[in-house]
Amino acid sequence: MRRGILTLAILAAVQGTLVRAEVQTKTVTYKHGNLECRGFLAWDDAIEGPRPGVLVVHEWWGLNEDARQRAQMLAREGYIAFAADMYGEGRTTEHPQEAGAMASEVRKNVDDWVRRAVAALEVLKSQPQCDAERLAAIGYCFGGSTALQLGFSGADVDAVVSFHGALPGPTPEQVKRTKASVLVCHGAQDSFIPDEAIQNFRKALDAGGADWEMVYYGGAKHSFTVKGIDEKGVNGLAYNQHDDERSWARMLAFFQEKLRK
Repeated sequence: MRRGILTLAILAAVQGTLVRAEVQTKTVTYKHGNLECRGFLAWDDAIEGPRPGVLVVHEWWGLNEDARQRAQMLAREGYIAFAADMYGEGRTTEHPQEAGAMASEVRKNVDDWVRRAVAALEVLKSQPQCDAERLAAIGYCFGGSTALQLGFSGADVDAVVSFHGALPGPTPEQVKRTKASVLVCHGAQDSFIPDEAIQNFRKALDAGGADWEMVYYGGAKHSFTVKGIDEKGVNGLAYNQHDDERSWARMLAFFQEKLRK
């Protein structure tokens, strides 16, 4: 009888812990100059003390549900994640032409582009749950380029990961000041990223002695990690569940090496 009562007590305690252990989220308003931005923070409140922080940068559609879900997935893995609002005012779109225009508006001024990302990174670093000495940035498409530009700026991040992002060719000076290790997850059938851009990117990192790796996923097209992207009706965009899951697992292994030493 006593053993049975003890077992029930243990089960009750475990169940209580499981109920309390859940991912918390909130919208965080911050400023980039005069622009009001509305980012999305996610963390697991069952974890005590600071843990590595990951900045998440959305595709060219804006800070939508896809980016918020990635932040929550990272929180479940033991990170605190902050999804940046690179367009400000929480703007999103479902239309490719409008998305392209919004992304191009940001890209045309690289210095300001980087400052937008840095503003979001500072929000992440300021959170009490964040270990500001262990930071990473990831991004998708436009967000992947943003994560790379952030790394090339010399920002204090240990790792940057691009999923099917454009690959800006860094200058020798940019590579020299890059502190982050770089992971690029790329669809082998991505028709949006010219091979010349890929080769220039690789040559620049090699010449500068950067710590980098690039994984090609056979058969994967642009936006291969984005569920429902096929419904956009844009030629060359296609979701690939297998490569979505494999690239996410590769990122987690990369973070295990770079952030959890």
